[in-house]
Amino acid sequence: MNGAQDLGGMMGFGPIAPEQDEPFFHAAWEKRALAVTLAMGATGSWPLDAGRYARETLPPADYLSSSYYEIWIKGLTKLMLARDLVSEAELTEGRAIGPAKAVKRVIKAAEVPAALATGTRCDRPATGPARFAAGEAVRARNEHKTTHTRLPRYARGHLGTVVEAHGVFVLPDGNAHGEGENPEWLYTVRFAGTELWGREADPSLTVMLDLWESYLDPA
Repeated sequence: MNGAQDLGGMMGFGPIAPEQDEPFFHAAWEKRALAVTLAMGATGSWPLDAGRYARETLPPADYLSSSYYEIWIKGLTKLMLARDLVSEAELTEGRAIGPAKAVKRVIKAAEVPAALATGTRCDRPATGPARFAAGEAVRARNEHKTTHTRLPRYARGHLGTVVEAHGVFVLPDGNAHGEGENPEWLYTVRFAGTELWGREADPSLTVMLDLWESYLDPA
């Protein structure tokens, strides 16, 4: 969807100022925000893509005024409320009020290192050949969905060149909404900066995007 999270290539937000020697966390609560989000993801109550959609559908003013881990917690809260894993009263009180709702899995502390090292496999067996090959010119579709997508707004409608076909992976668009995995071929596509932002863009700039097959048409 075209939300506050999709700001790539937009002007007016000031320069990016990377923090020198930036720590992994700026406060102790951020560690807990990460831990709680990952622990709830491990319950199997929703797929990874649903978590991304919950964060990107925060109201724009709320999203843009929140820090990184504040966005994570607010997205997690939306998911838990939607699945009756927490109540508004419990959020207000800051404690459990009723009995806990059963979940598919509760990850134990001893299991965390292995789970993080393994990650979540999103690749799937191919059931057909790739539609595009390295070196082929493609155009990103100009689609503006109201639901989840990993196709950035600034790339839509623009010409690029396939760099590599990576294999078949879960399609985030439907998976975020409980519509199944619907795996597709995934490609790295190279776009020239002048193609994306016009002739005044840096002519030496290129952007690489990983895009699913249904995002692309032959040029």
